Amino acid sequence: MSSITDVTPADESATPARRARPAKRRAEGQWALGYREPLNANEQTKKDDNPLNVRKRIENIYAQTGFDGIDKSDLRGRFRWWGLYTQREQGYDGTYTGDENIDLLEAKYFMMRVRCDAGALNLAQLRTIAGISTEFGRDTADLSDRENVQYHWIEVENVPEIWRRLESVGLKTTEACGDCPRVVLGSPLAGESLDEIIDGTPAIDEIVRRYIGNPEYSNLPRKFKTAISGQQDVVHEINDVAFIGVEHPEHGPGFDLWVGGGLSTNPMLAQRVGAWVPLEEVADVWEGVVAIFRDYGYRRLRSKARLKFLIKDWGIEKFREVLETEYLKRPLIDGPAPAAPERPIDHVGIQKLRNGLNAVGVAPIAGRVSGTILSKVADAAERAGSDRIRFTPYQKLIVLDVADDKVEQLVTELEALGLPASPSPWRKNLMACTGIEFCKLSFVETRKRSQALVPELEERLADINAQLDVPVTININGCPNSCARSQIADIGFKGQLVDDGEGNQVEGFQVHLGGALGFDAKFGRKLRQHKVTSAELGDYIERVVRTFVKECTPGERFGEWVVRAEEADLR
Repeated sequence: MSSITDVTPADESATPARRARPAKRRAEGQWALGYREPLNANEQTKKDDNPLNVRKRIENIYAQTGFDGIDKSDLRGRFRWWGLYTQREQGYDGTYTGDENIDLLEAKYFMMRVRCDAGALNLAQLRTIAGISTEFGRDTADLSDRENVQYHWIEVENVPEIWRRLESVGLKTTEACGDCPRVVLGSPLAGESLDEIIDGTPAIDEIVRRYIGNPEYSNLPRKFKTAISGQQDVVHEINDVAFIGVEHPEHGPGFDLWVGGGLSTNPMLAQRVGAWVPLEEVADVWEGVVAIFRDYGYRRLRSKARLKFLIKDWGIEKFREVLETEYLKRPLIDGPAPAAPERPIDHVGIQKLRNGLNAVGVAPIAGRVSGTILSKVADAAERAGSDRIRFTPYQKLIVLDVADDKVEQLVTELEALGLPASPSPWRKNLMACTGIEFCKLSFVETRKRSQALVPELEERLADINAQLDVPVTININGCPNSCARSQIADIGFKGQLVDDGEGNQVEGFQVHLGGALGFDAKFGRKLRQHKVTSAELGDYIERVVRTFVKECTPGERFGEWVVRAEEADLR
């Protein structure tokens, strides 16, 4: 055999082969790599002025000039850092949805989001929220799936007084929206649940105290969502960062760290970092994760500016290495994974608490309540001896600390307000986003439609409710952004304009089937070319649910059946 030195050289007269020039990757605007100049209008707006500064202009200028005096870069950008979005102008259907029609769609009113970290309120706070709704928001008050309250019809002239009232009882709208750390999801039964491994409340309080409203973390590439709970009741798989209770065989109760979850047009489930975090270190680790996102997150394209894209490119091993070496300056402790629950933990119904009292969880339809209703909830809770109310990540409401002899009275009073503690499966398991009623991004009606859809389903499917031994969740979303989590529902609907068969564009939905979190976490199956008009919504749900009940085996989850079902049975 010849060695490499014996190889005959190529003819020197031959043209040498050209080496392909490596493709030059475009800069993604990562600060840590030196790219500090804004690469899009949103980044320029944040560089021009820290969005938190807009509060002074709202109080000192815009509340006096009114809507027409608001600078557009404040109105369509920085206002969000104080929980304010313009709402959709009435009378424009889904054919108008799009940035090209923003001047038409932008009403002179605002959606205001009140930050309710861990969904935790006392009676004084609930009554303040209710009073603001009735006085300034035309009695609107929707419970979001982020444990917040959302008002509509808010005028900029009234915002300073609303802030004054909220802050007088310890509430705020700071960073309820915007490219910043949003509300922290927490267990509605934190500290009291019999199934909880550890109470995450101290960590949530510390994060809010240290970092919310802190200019060091108010300019992130996009929004940043957090969930912290001693049990799996905070949809942790779809948050940017989550800390979930787990028992370490050597160190005891603490938290399992997850990162990189998110839905929208590119859904990704969060990944385990493989690290166990003690309660007293959660805030520090949280800060490290947020700082990585701030410094290394992609800022060129808004569509790729979530943490999940960075983790997809890096991989979880590199992410952990950077977190430990560059930010924490110490290794994390390896830890076990928590056992996944087989069903969503929504806390609807009556549960015994550690303090010997009871929690009463009730179900408004898709989170729609009002200031009037919330005021009456506060009165009923007070009569039952409670001073603790909780909102849930499923658009539900819970009253804590109810004595045994007060439970029946409270359940009866809440039922009279349209808030049943023993709701039908369709009321309990249906969620919806804001929809075209108020949202500029929506193509279809959602939350308002759900108010009629739930009673319709209760009547249509009354004969088979007893045969359902597993929940069937229905999530209705008005656009691809998935605020109502359409991709992780048993039956998920994504709003869009569809052809009605006669050449007309009408409100409708793309269908996702078999999505889930927990025991069998996955995104729903999309049927090719399968669309449902809004008018067909009830018919479609009834048809597919009846087929499921007919064909499923005992205990079989809807998502399991979808995998093996014939496509014709899913249409």
